[in-house]
Amino acid sequence: MIITLKKDAPKEEVNKLVKSFENKGLSVTMIYGDNYNVFGLVGDTSKVDEKLVKAHPFVENVTRIAAPYKKANRLFHPADTIVDVAGIKIGGNEKIVVIGGPCSVEGDTQIMEIAKAVKEAGGDMLRGGAYKPRTSPYAFQGMGTEGVNCMVHARETYGLPIVSELMSADKLDEFIENVDLIQIGARNMQNFDLLKAVGKTNKPVLLKRGLANTIEEWIMSAEYIMSEGNENVMLCERGIRTFEPYTRNTLDLSVVPIIKKKTHLPIIIDPSHATGDWKLVESASLAAIAAGADGLIIEVHNDPENAWSDGAQSLKPERFAEVIRKGRKIANVIGREM
Repeated sequence: MIITLKKDAPKEEVNKLVKSFENKGLSVTMIYGDNYNVFGLVGDTSKVDEKLVKAHPFVENVTRIAAPYKKANRLFHPADTIVDVAGIKIGGNEKIVVIGGPCSVEGDTQIMEIAKAVKEAGGDMLRGGAYKPRTSPYAFQGMGTEGVNCMVHARETYGLPIVSELMSADKLDEFIENVDLIQIGARNMQNFDLLKAVGKTNKPVLLKRGLANTIEEWIMSAEYIMSEGNENVMLCERGIRTFEPYTRNTLDLSVVPIIKKKTHLPIIIDPSHATGDWKLVESASLAAIAAGADGLIIEVHNDPENAWSDGAQSLKPERFAEVIRKGRKIANVIGREM
């Protein structure tokens, strides 16, 4: 971190500032110039409140050189992290994984039929919402524990690890016991108590990007989980809110190379929530593979016209199978398997 002082800063004020940084365990180097005096801070500058320093009457500017995240930072962890989900390895140059399933679990018959279709199409894991965060309080909120049990039944029958969204820490024990990959949804990306709670487990976590969050805020949320001891974290881009109304969200595929440059964590793309339209899911999926994503999470429904939620963005099983067939060709071009 570099701090630029005003030229007329009194020596006693400068000394106070220097002392405050040294008390935080930082090394301070002073550089004197004609118009400004500058000092550099070396060490764990995440302890420094940048806004508070900038508010000091004799500070002209503050420039952060190092990223505020440490555990997720590729600088401190050059090798790609490989996350193991019930024997399926994700990240690095491992096989690109495909997670498929309905937005909401609607019953045992429905999830069993979809699980069978996902398995036959070449999918690796089964997704399904048992607890649903909906914009309207009057919309279907999920089947709860019954929905989780339906997914467990599907896993026992078809051998697909299950992915489901955890909405609150009071359901954590249920998820630890039954769910293979815990999803933290977009609306909970900055629910710091929930992030700390899953951080105290060793369960793999899929952390979705918030509706309008920056990449750094997203990575910092991953840092919350990792700082508690759980480094089995994957990031999921699901589109962000922009001024464009044509799609449900705007898919930001630039995050794939950015995340791979800045962090060592695997990244999954959700083309269903990103586009909100089943007709756009295939193109978004293939583009994500070409960009270098480590996996896809796609909504699949056997009767999307009558789905209890998000039918408009759900693929029928035959279209899901077609995405995988085409995706394998793209993966082969970039030197990966799918």
